This record gives sequence, C-alpha cells and structure tokens, in this order.
Amino acid sequence: MSQQQQEIDLLRDVNATLIPHGEEFLLSKGDKVTITHRLGGNFTVMTLNGMYRIAAKDADALGEKGNDFAEKNHPEGTEPASEESIRNNLKSVFDPEIPVNVVDLGLIYKVEIEEVKERGRIAFVDLTLTAPGCGMGPVIAEDVKGKVLELPGIDDAEVEIVWDPPWSQDMMSEEGKMELGLI
Repeated sequence: MSQQQQEIDLLRDVNATLIPHGEEFLLSKGDKVTITHRLGGNFTVMTLNGMYRIAAKDADALGEKGNDFAEKNHPEGTEPASEESIRNNLKSVFDPEIPVNVVDLGLIYKVEIEEVKERGRIAFVDLTLTAPGCGMGPVIAEDVKGKVLELPGIDDAEVEIVWDPPWSQDMMSEEGKMELGLI
C-alpha cells in the first residue's frame, strides 16, 4: 500500500462524516480504516461500511499530526486579508471525493469583504457544489468558513451555497482539469 493509502487502527473513538451523505457517525477505537486522501488537513478514509471524512482536529485518532495553522497567532502589523488571500487560503479546502481544491474546481463564485460597523470585517463567500444533492455541502461550507476565519483581519465569515449559475466542468481551472486528467 502506498504512503497515500495506509490502513491503520483508530487510536480513539472519533466522529466522522459519511461521504457523500453528510451524516455524522461514530467510528470506534480499534476500527480498521484506510486513509485514501490527506487533503486540506482533513482525511478521507475507507472502512468496511463506506467512505468517511475525518476532520483535521481529529487527526490524533489516526496517529497523525493536525493542521495547527488556525492556532498560530498572526504577528502584530500583519496586513488584513484581501479577497485574493482568501481565495489562496481556500485552495486548502477539498471536496472529500475529488482530489482538487474548491477554487480550482470552480466552486467559489464570489469572495467579498465588507466593513460592517457593529461586526467588523466580514467576508462573504458564495460557494456552489458539483451536484445539488451533495450531502457534503454543509461540511464543505464549514471548511470554507474556517479557512476564511484563519486569516488576519477577518472578524466573521458568511458562506452561502448557491446554485446559479449551475456548476459545470468548464468552470474548473486548467490546474484542476490537469489534476483530474481532463486535459
């Protein structure tokens, strides 16, 4: 088995999200799982009962180190995040079924930052999905929100799942298409 696909025994009980339905399930300590993807700090694993996503915060259950970027303090004087820096940070968010980030998949339609007097700098992100029935939509939206909130100078984030225009492969970047072998 390659480094990418590695079978392990869970080190503790862990909440996992069933792919593609988006339902939460408890995987038990000692359960055998095969890590199929390590993307954006999260993990996609296979069990005898299906495919699951384990969040980066639960990496220890897999014997892995978590992504501690969110816990790092931004030094004083760091420039506040821009729309471009938000898009760049969103390149670390992945659909757990597709090994391409949400930006290169063409799923991020809008990123805007507004100064709201009583709330500070708010980032508004419009996100779509590759399929309307995708149960992972709320999970991906939460990942997007978390990645936006990691950045300096962002006080809050609102992520909306939108369907207009409908997503198509034409919206993917050249890098995304290359990753999937479409060009």
